[in-house]
Amino acid sequence: MASGSRAAVPEALVRTSPSRPGERVVPAPAGDLAAAGTLTGAASQVRSVVASPRPVRAKASGAAARRRVQLLPITQAEGPGEGAAGQEEEPEEEAEEAQPLPPVCLSHLRGMWRDEKVALYCDEVLQGCKAEDADEAMSKYLSEKVKLKDKWLGVWKTNPELFFVKYEEASIPFVAILVEVTCKPHQSSASCFKVPVSVAEPFSSNIANIPRGLVDEILEELEHSVPLLEVYPVGGQDSDLHDIALALEVVRFFYDFLWRDWDDEESCENYAALIEERINLWCDIQDGTIPGPIAQRFKKTLEKYKNKRVELIEYQSNIKEDPSAAEAVECWKKYYEIVMLCGLLKMWEDLRLRVHGPFFPRILRRRKGKRDFGKTITHIVTKVMTTDMVKDLPSDTLLQQHDDLDLALDSCYSGDTVVIFPGEYQAVNLALLTDDIILKGVGNREEIMITSEPSHDSFVVSKADNVKLMNLSLLQQGTVDGIVVVESGHMTLENCILKCEGTGVCVLTGAALTITDSEITGAQGAGVELYPGSIAILERNEIHHCNNLRTGDSSKSTLGGVNMKVLPAPKLKMTNNHIYDNNGYGVSILQPTEQFFIVAEAALNKRAASGDKDENMLSKVMQNLNLEMNNNKIEANLKGDIRIVTS
Repeated sequence: MASGSRAAVPEALVRTSPSRPGERVVPAPAGDLAAAGTLTGAASQVRSVVASPRPVRAKASGAAARRRVQLLPITQAEGPGEGAAGQEEEPEEEAEEAQPLPPVCLSHLRGMWRDEKVALYCDEVLQGCKAEDADEAMSKYLSEKVKLKDKWLGVWKTNPELFFVKYEEASIPFVAILVEVTCKPHQSSASCFKVPVSVAEPFSSNIANIPRGLVDEILEELEHSVPLLEVYPVGGQDSDLHDIALALEVVRFFYDFLWRDWDDEESCENYAALIEERINLWCDIQDGTIPGPIAQRFKKTLEKYKNKRVELIEYQSNIKEDPSAAEAVECWKKYYEIVMLCGLLKMWEDLRLRVHGPFFPRILRRRKGKRDFGKTITHIVTKVMTTDMVKDLPSDTLLQQHDDLDLALDSCYSGDTVVIFPGEYQAVNLALLTDDIILKGVGNREEIMITSEPSHDSFVVSKADNVKLMNLSLLQQGTVDGIVVVESGHMTLENCILKCEGTGVCVLTGAALTITDSEITGAQGAGVELYPGSIAILERNEIHHCNNLRTGDSSKSTLGGVNMKVLPAPKLKMTNNHIYDNNGYGVSILQPTEQFFIVAEAALNKRAASGDKDENMLSKVMQNLNLEMNNNKIEANLKGDIRIVTS
């Protein structure tokens, strides 16, 4: 890493991001293209704020002090001298108060269907270009649009740090000024386009008491030239302005969400296909196809990546000479953190890794096995244990009492039983089940509530040979994997209630699941998801109100009560189940080709609602699919009862 006295630093990230090169601005948040929602619709409200304007050039004179006093109460001015100056030197005339901002052009991009967005970016704007040429394509597109009109009114929205040195971020998310734009952009990257502006009349802002003189001085310092992407055209002008507004939205959205800093550094044979995947990812987040907790995790990862990249760039820019060993080490630490975040984001963008269910194995803990002395222990989970609680247990039972379910699970070895009395519990160890144990509730199952920890990815995950959960209620809150994930081995759920918030029960390849007398509801995908080569037995269960994806895309609405992924086909036996009121199909069978018979599918749909009266015919139809169905009631599902779907 070092050569002589000179330490090496990573060079891959020295250049600034094309999205906002070398500048600190406040772009519209990713996923919100309404160009600052507070500026759309009716005229925006104007608020007075408490803030300290920053000094501009060498003008920190009496006039600047007066402006500071106008914004800050005298008691908050910095130093008694300033307060005295404010009292002695009264302004000759009252400061001009900013008027409310007019509404900006409404967002058209938000109303587009995903196919329209794909066509706009891939066909019209990028036109099949490579990643390294994307910036030039965006520049060309924007240049053509801004030529439509020489002068127009817009709202310049920028970072408060440009105006203030002291302010509450919550009270001033951005500073917006009404300006007149002269559209002669300096030719450069689309993300760097700058246009000449001047303060428009009447003086208008989202901050009522911002001094007009301060705005004039800031613009003078900027040579009356601001980034075009920070300007939002005012509505009510002419149709050309709507085209310009749409073009600005298109470019902002590209750099805020679709562009990645590594795009032009890596070879990509089909860049348009990559952009299409990112558009689909954004649409899936917006319409709820991807569950909220997963979407939030992705957004936080993307934001963290951008922030860490800026941190590294700023850190490197502050190294004036050859870096010291300590500085080089710090650079490499920041660089590798960015590389890790980059890898995570690439995983998100791969459609194959965004299917419902776990993204990778969660359990890395080893199996304990049996105790050395060969005995098993019954763990009693309750705040206070009484003799009545254990009177039905054999006299030679070894007991251990816990008031915390997590501690009980941590103390378990293979063969142990955990008896849970009524109460509400949380246990992160439920996501680490490796030993053969039984968890059994005592009393009404509705009163034994186990809730997930929202800050964790998983709720109940098992890779034990044989785990059994009985007479419990599982309430999923915030976790993103399936409410129950069977990675390997066999799990039994008996007389349980599963209230899902993310995905339902997932049985991975090679794993097995038995569910009896239980209820599954609320999943944002299928209630039960069977991966290729898995095995499941479902008897006397209720599966309802699943596939709550809040999406208008019919291709995302096939999941419902039970979903099977074929090749190799999972084995499923269903008997006396009631599958109803799901937003997709009652049972969906996903296979990768068109290899199924239309007649067979019609027969399935015809007989599913009638209780499978002709069992011989149905068994013949299902034989090749390893699906056995007897006396199930499948009804009132939005898309239908049974469907074979191709991927």
